Amino acid sequence: MPVDEGLALYAAAHQAATALRLPLVEVGTYCGRSTILLADAARAAGTVAVTVDHHRGSEEQQPGWEYHDPEVVDPEVGRMDTLPTFRRTLHAAGLEDHVIAVVGRSPRAASVWGRQVGLVFIDGGHTDEHATADYEGWAPHVAPGGLLVVHDVFPDPADGGQAPYRIYRRALESGAFTEVSATRSLRVLRRTAGPLEGGAPGA
Repeated sequence: MPVDEGLALYAAAHQAATALRLPLVEVGTYCGRSTILLADAARAAGTVAVTVDHHRGSEEQQPGWEYHDPEVVDPEVGRMDTLPTFRRTLHAAGLEDHVIAVVGRSPRAASVWGRQVGLVFIDGGHTDEHATADYEGWAPHVAPGGLLVVHDVFPDPADGGQAPYRIYRRALESGAFTEVSATRSLRVLRRTAGPLEGGAPGA
């Protein structure tokens, strides 16, 4: 994540945490760089950051793909495992007490989540299946006035995959969100009013 996108994410997290005092949720932890931005904002506002990831890596991080990092492969099971690196990131930042790490699939976590949140940051799998499941699972939990942040939004297919762009467009077209800001591929949307399709407890 470029510095300007990171600053925009932190600004959104700080705004949401300060205004609503509700948990901030991240979908797609990886090694925790963006988590520490959310956690620092949550700490300042007296709330918590919740980050959800199975820690086995998304499609483009698997062996043979562009973003594969062999240093985060567990030699014992032969699969990616970013959880130890993530925990070291939190420890180094001094933010372990301000983060709840949920290790598992995002749709399953969303299905048992029972309260509103101040912000949802979607930065998980980039297939249509995964991005859509993240949006459908978590966007209904965003409280009125809260923020939905989507990363890797590329209107031009030549610049990157289209799944995040499609959920960004879907959020706008739902009438439940309005755009607040755009910084490179990072889009910040505010929840206005009205239920989203699918609904959610507390939505």
